[in-house]
Amino acid sequence: MKDRKRIFSGIKPTGDLTLGSYIGAIKNWVDLQNDFMCLYCIVDMHSITIRNDPEVLHRRIREQLAQYIAAGLDYKKNIVYIQSHVHQHAELSWILGCYSMMGELNRMTQFKDMQKKHPQNLNAGIYTYPVLMAADILLFDTDVVPVGEDQKQHVELARNIAQRFNGIYGNIFTMPEPFIPKVGARVRSLTDPTSKMSKSDDDTQGSIFIMDSPDVIVKKFKRAKTDSDSLIKFDPENKPGVSNLMDIYSAAAGKSYDEIESEFVGKGYGDFKTRVAEAVIEKLRPIREKSLELLKDEETLVSIYRDGAERASEMAEKTLVKVTDAIGFLRK
Repeated sequence: MKDRKRIFSGIKPTGDLTLGSYIGAIKNWVDLQNDFMCLYCIVDMHSITIRNDPEVLHRRIREQLAQYIAAGLDYKKNIVYIQSHVHQHAELSWILGCYSMMGELNRMTQFKDMQKKHPQNLNAGIYTYPVLMAADILLFDTDVVPVGEDQKQHVELARNIAQRFNGIYGNIFTMPEPFIPKVGARVRSLTDPTSKMSKSDDDTQGSIFIMDSPDVIVKKFKRAKTDSDSLIKFDPENKPGVSNLMDIYSAAAGKSYDEIESEFVGKGYGDFKTRVAEAVIEKLRPIREKSLELLKDEETLVSIYRDGAERASEMAEKTLVKVTDAIGFLRK
């Protein structure tokens, strides 16, 4: 019997975490951790559908763990762990693959996107990626999955698989619900405000990374795309660049759009960009500094991810036993 509803969420270490990663995901995780039993994962198994430099991937996994903790995730209250350290993810993924329909996977938009972006490396992992994501969710009797609008389809697939499996074997899986934050869920690129700020974007000038120095952050905001006039007004359709900066400033400084518009009446984009940069620097400064401290403390980092993996594996094994018993596997 669960004492609290459970949340599962994770981020791939395929790029350095950005301001968008923090505002759109991690900040919300911190807000949710007092009301839910939370599992926050570094989903490194998902990252190998593309080719990574092993040393870079290793660095990013460590840095991402440090940034999770530095951003305010309580690793004692929550379970914070690395996906590949919990073998049940892969085991359940294979089983669920046998209860996933080809038509469902063919309709997944991510696979279609990857067909266009990486036609030279269209491996089977890209196709079955959503099944592993479903396993991630269903493994822990997850009730709520914080996702962006573009990831909602994956939760729907997890629900479809769970419903199909439960229909055959009884009430094995909990039916998860997507949770889409209303504020700051989609921070846009500074150079292309029609696109999401992405940690894997080739144009690094469009992204503010959590570990960027203050000087770098100022330079990136100075180059941020705005509009031909100098009016600072929230209008996503007609002024996407300015509206994106207002979104960022609102999240960093805790101000409403009306307050921001009033603050910059009669001022130009130069003043506005400088102030947004300053607010972001101060917002990210404690996370960056704490991350650097943690990265120097290897013993603490190792103890965090080992403890997290042990707790996650113990929880996951309970689900895996129910699943394997249901389908008729013989216990060892």
